Amino acid sequence: MSHSELPDRIALTCPACSPAVETAHEVLSTGGGRVTVRCTECQHVHKETPPTEDTTDLDVVISQDGESFTATVEAPADEELAVGEEFVAETDVAIVTVRITSLELDEGRTESAPASEVETVWTREVENVSVNVTKHPKGGQHDATESLTLQVPGDYEFVVGETDELGDLEFTVEGIHVRDDAAGYDFDKLDYDGDTVVAKDVNRLYVRDETSTAWSAW
Repeated sequence: MSHSELPDRIALTCPACSPAVETAHEVLSTGGGRVTVRCTECQHVHKETPPTEDTTDLDVVISQDGESFTATVEAPADEELAVGEEFVAETDVAIVTVRITSLELDEGRTESAPASEVETVWTREVENVSVNVTKHPKGGQHDATESLTLQVPGDYEFVVGETDELGDLEFTVEGIHVRDDAAGYDFDKLDYDGDTVVAKDVNRLYVRDETSTAWSAW
């Protein structure tokens, strides 16, 4: 943790009132590798070397539209990582928001673990996502069902029962299959009017085509 990242208050021993037990101190200024602090218990002002935080470098594999690339991310060594959590990863290509899909340790994969024990963090990008869609025709003919893919922001909302329009496609959402790594949903398949899922949590979207087709007698 750099001095510029120090919080407004830190825990330190106070030479005036608490030399053995840490108390809360207000950070007044930084410089020269030291910080000037004021004890909140006795108001004594003194300079100290700020506490350092153990960190570890994580190898992160990022999946994006069927392709994968790697990045290295620094994290607190004792931070607990878990499948489903999201974080910002800075790569050589771009800064992206990703979601953890799996954690690889020496002995195999797991759902959660301290950062210091993780060999590889497997993730997928959730800032902009591809949504798989099964589209039924307006007339309901099952032999005319079509599969397609929509490119949307990860926080874009799909609502069962509502008609949406994206590009040249107009459709009504009939059901949504939720991804395994999504949290906060009661069921894997949602099909009641008003059920809402953000795009980054969608495994597959089931829709009825509402696109108007221009017709002329000439």
